[in-house]
Amino acid sequence: MTLLATGHAAAFDYGTLANDPAWLSLKQAATDLAALQAKDGSVPEPADHGTAAGLVDTITGSIGSLAGHFPHDARYLQLLVDDFTRWVGAGLGVPDFLDSLMAFTPQEHRINGLGHLVVFPMYTQNGSTNRHVEAVLVEVIWPEFIGELEAGSYSNKLFVPLRFIDFTAGYDTNSAVLFPESVAVRETPTFTWGAIFQDREAARFRRVVREAAQVTRLDLPADAVELLENQALTEETFVMWDLIHDRTHMRGDLPFDPFMIKQRMPYFLYSLEELRCDLTAYRESVAVEHDEHASPEARRHAKLVQYAVIFDRIFRFAITGSRVRNYDGLGGQLLFAWLHQHRVLHWTDTQLTIDWAEVPNVVMALGHEIEELYWRSIDRPKLAHWLAAYELVAGTLTPNPASTWAKGPDALPLTAPLREMTDQVMDDEFPLSMFYEALEKKMRAVIESTAGITGTSEA
Repeated sequence: MTLLATGHAAAFDYGTLANDPAWLSLKQAATDLAALQAKDGSVPEPADHGTAAGLVDTITGSIGSLAGHFPHDARYLQLLVDDFTRWVGAGLGVPDFLDSLMAFTPQEHRINGLGHLVVFPMYTQNGSTNRHVEAVLVEVIWPEFIGELEAGSYSNKLFVPLRFIDFTAGYDTNSAVLFPESVAVRETPTFTWGAIFQDREAARFRRVVREAAQVTRLDLPADAVELLENQALTEETFVMWDLIHDRTHMRGDLPFDPFMIKQRMPYFLYSLEELRCDLTAYRESVAVEHDEHASPEARRHAKLVQYAVIFDRIFRFAITGSRVRNYDGLGGQLLFAWLHQHRVLHWTDTQLTIDWAEVPNVVMALGHEIEELYWRSIDRPKLAHWLAAYELVAGTLTPNPASTWAKGPDALPLTAPLREMTDQVMDDEFPLSMFYEALEKKMRAVIESTAGITGTSEA
């Protein structure tokens, strides 16, 4: 098999591998092996070592049988077999797959329809927290207009958009990302890629928004209806959204690293960072939509990104997951309330209406508020930034009446360690409004039904 040049489609239909005997054997062996593994990925019971070694033999044999379909991953797949063999030889302790992980470079092969076989001991975000062996068959989504955008103003060399072909149990969940930092390794390397399953994001978006529009009696514009009816169109729209969102995390006037990864912070700061990146994607999509030099496909998808950001945020994010420090949920609540309070979104006579012509300026104004917060915070102490961020959110959303933070700085332990300030933030600092309480009850079943969804199941 030969590969076509970057920007063209792969020459092989990787979807056919879902029924290949070698893949089915690998999938079953990985599933059986996971049942023997502890949370850290080791096989702790000596009595299970013989069985585990046999399952690893099946996995490595299947990798060898499938490797011919993945010449672009040849070195990674060989090192993957080596890592499995070394793991068994070392007594099946905590696994270390650093060598194969470092050889896996999907960001170098962004070709539409190109497949990858991914097998690692890893946890899956929003899925399993165990570092068990998981196996995933995937293909890349890379339409020409995305290549155009990425080669121009939206360079993002780490971004890899994917579509599920098949997977083991760790991905039969809400997880829609594949990140190298989830793999069991002996030391933390510099990560050079991050992958998102756009087919899962698109499929659950379509299912949830269809239901939400019916429940709220929202009259959708014709192009938004097309988005909900066409899985492939929605996948490409989400690729554009995430291309811009992902690159935004380290761009702009930032206090420093906006996530402060190894520090514990009030969860509303994560809400604002994720929302900032989404609103940047929204703003840039408005720009692309009106850019006469952009291709027709880029301009078409740019308009659809705007619908996707709003609908996913206000209909799915806001009421998905628990109310324990739900930072994505809070961001959805904030966007809805901002639109409502600026009178471009209306809940009147039990019907939702949106003044679409007025929406872009209002949405971008919220983005500007967050960017102004960040810009001013470059000159602020951390605690002052936290207080200003809380004030921004509380200026639109009503805090829990029992909140200490809502009482103002005088009620907070300002001279104590910052962790005590964080401890004063309630798990549900900004509870759902009455509108969202009612909507959540009506939407609960359909949101729960999206666990494990793929583009194929929703096509």
